[in-house]
Amino acid sequence: MVAVLAHALAVIRRDVLGQSADPDACAAAALFHDAPEIFTGDLPTPVKYFSSDIRRAYGEVEAAAEARLLDLLPESLRPVYAPLIRGGADPQVHRLVKAADKLAAYIKCLEELDAGNRDFRRAAEETLSVLKGYDMPEVDYFLAQFSQAFGLTLDELN
Repeated sequence: MVAVLAHALAVIRRDVLGQSADPDACAAAALFHDAPEIFTGDLPTPVKYFSSDIRRAYGEVEAAAEARLLDLLPESLRPVYAPLIRGGADPQVHRLVKAADKLAAYIKCLEELDAGNRDFRRAAEETLSVLKGYDMPEVDYFLAQFSQAFGLTLDELN
């Protein structure tokens, strides 16, 4: 989902807003953005950012997981995958992937709310606030054009 959303945000940036963006690079970076979690698991965002000490320590854990993952690859493939696994993409790609990741979390909240799970109401509000705070026209465009569709049934989509 994050890769599809990152690609979409880059296409919007390039084709709707007329700014430079590489949708393929964004999709590739998004495919691997959580790869180290194979070893670390997914630490919830509030825990990860609870304190600077925890964030710093988790950064070290992530770096070790990235190195371990790369060590599993044949030497000849490491140069191709290292920037993807280590998040060494250019800043614009990184920003679009981060926005896509947050957008995926927002969509998950919408799906849970549509299923009647009110526990996701506050998370949806907070996640939407973060998305709007990114001040990214491509995110605003996506939200305006597509976010309501995620709450529709198949019959309503037709």
